[in-house]
Amino acid sequence: MDQQKIEDLKQVVRGSVILSTDPEYDETRKIYNGNIDRKPALFVMCSDVSDVIEAVNFGRNNSLQVAIRGGGHSGPGLGLCDDGLVIDLSNINYTRIDQNNQSVRVGGGCTWGDVDHATHAFGMAVPSGIISTTGVGGLTLGGGTGYLTRKFGLTVDNLLEADMVLADGSVVTASKEENSDLYWAIRGGGGNFGIVTSFKFKLHPVHTVFGGPTLWSLEQAPEVMKWFSEFLKNSSEDLYGFFATLIVPPGPPFPEDLHLKNVCGVVWCYTGPEAAIGEVFKPIREFGPPIMDGTQPMPFPVLQTAFDALYPPGLQWYWKGDYVEELSDEAIALHVKFAEKIPTWRSTMHLYPIDGAAHNISDDAMAWNERKARWSSVIVGVDDDPDKVGEITSWAKDYWEELHPYSTGGAYINFLMGDEGEGRVRATYGGNFDRLASIKQKYDPDNLFRVNHNISPAG
Repeated sequence: MDQQKIEDLKQVVRGSVILSTDPEYDETRKIYNGNIDRKPALFVMCSDVSDVIEAVNFGRNNSLQVAIRGGGHSGPGLGLCDDGLVIDLSNINYTRIDQNNQSVRVGGGCTWGDVDHATHAFGMAVPSGIISTTGVGGLTLGGGTGYLTRKFGLTVDNLLEADMVLADGSVVTASKEENSDLYWAIRGGGGNFGIVTSFKFKLHPVHTVFGGPTLWSLEQAPEVMKWFSEFLKNSSEDLYGFFATLIVPPGPPFPEDLHLKNVCGVVWCYTGPEAAIGEVFKPIREFGPPIMDGTQPMPFPVLQTAFDALYPPGLQWYWKGDYVEELSDEAIALHVKFAEKIPTWRSTMHLYPIDGAAHNISDDAMAWNERKARWSSVIVGVDDDPDKVGEITSWAKDYWEELHPYSTGGAYINFLMGDEGEGRVRATYGGNFDRLASIKQKYDPDNLFRVNHNISPAG
């Protein structure tokens, strides 16, 4: 690349420009998934919106492939590209609480841990995911499911507005009142339409929750899955739980006699009245009964960070996902079959409920359109050893291939890997795909923002 152009870029941005010849380059290109090894031509570590504008203009004017990195948690590594430009937002990191309107403004480089820390002091929370190191941008633009979904909906259901830098370098606000088509598209449409430099979310009263895991032996998994599905369907939206098959991690808080055993379980989060906890959890404790009950009261950020230590940055990841309407006997049998041969103790399968408040919105209200599904499933192969990548990938792929016929056909966009093709993207957006392609044509006709689960511009 022309050295003078690089020097000119350095003069107009406040953040740093990092090249492959710089000593910090290899550290800078690390992301959450250690299985991704891409080598961009340069990074622009943006300090503010002006830097983002300059970086977008530089990428467009020099015909560079452009990747956008927020938290760097993308499974397929969509925050990196080979030989192109990475626009890094991690330094655009701030939160501002509006108590009167019960909302929070969040910088595009924040993680959910940043947001939870800020909002918890006010006894409030935004519905998000289950790992606090996840970036706000990627999770939100893909939809956002987690512990508060049944009570308060998806993350995008609580997105009030977003400030964005478009492919032409202009800055707009997307909201119900301004650029409403763009607002519709970014609520589930991923990073196809521009770079979000700030999000404004609705806040909800959440402070101390009652939650944690209950575990059962793997032999009980068919009974547990059937019971859990019916139990949750008939429970108050104050109660959330996701089902998992797993190998018990070899450390606290798990009892030594369970370490490295194949089990199934549910991780709970209850946001209702404290006085009702005993009644709500009585059938949970009586069913089975569980071989471990780790439920207890805790500040919401404690639950949000519970998996952070188990899944530090740099592990090898491969995952596959699907949306599921019901858990048939045949599907349950397949879950048990693959749970018996989980390849590594960090590998797992989760079924996240997306019912309750998430079902109170129509399929065409925003880009995210799987309102009929009850579950978002993810099959996750994980290990710290690069030599295990083949094993964890084969397990996840084989598992998914056999289970996929029992799905709706689409998947939570954040659970797609980069090798799944346009057909999976189309299946995920269903009847909303053509509208998304038209909006893409309007806001990014040359497909500058294509390092994502891409929606090509219509026409």
